[in-house]
Amino acid sequence: MSKATGFVKEFRDFAVKGNAVDLAVGVIIGAAFGKIVDSLVKDIVMPLVNFVLGGSVDFSNKFLVLSMPDGYSGPMTYADLTKAGANVFAWGNFVTIIINFVLLAFVIFWMVKAIYKARTKAEEAPAAPAATPEDVALLREIRDLLKK
Repeated sequence: MSKATGFVKEFRDFAVKGNAVDLAVGVIIGAAFGKIVDSLVKDIVMPLVNFVLGGSVDFSNKFLVLSMPDGYSGPMTYADLTKAGANVFAWGNFVTIIINFVLLAFVIFWMVKAIYKARTKAEEAPAAPAATPEDVALLREIRDLLKK
């Protein structure tokens, strides 16, 4: 067996092991879950924050311009400034990412807590008693008849 064939066999054995497949599924679900949390922040949480604060607070467009490119006279938006090469301190984007992280951690905390609770309930549930073997049941019947 050549080294290449041995490597391919070793890689195949690794790739089809349960742990590697579980990890791949977890990464894919995690990426999709990240999109859900991004949408939750952008489409639900931030509009509520805007409503409570009584205005339009868009954290993703909050920034400080540290240095402007020479002769720049374009719009003063984050996208245009960074495209023009301005040195921008984008603290609002960081705040949005922190909110995403906190929400994601909160949801995962509750999911893990629910899974742990379900597991402990399953472990605590007493196993159904085994059926009495037929010979033992017959002997008990005989005993009960002899007592009469």
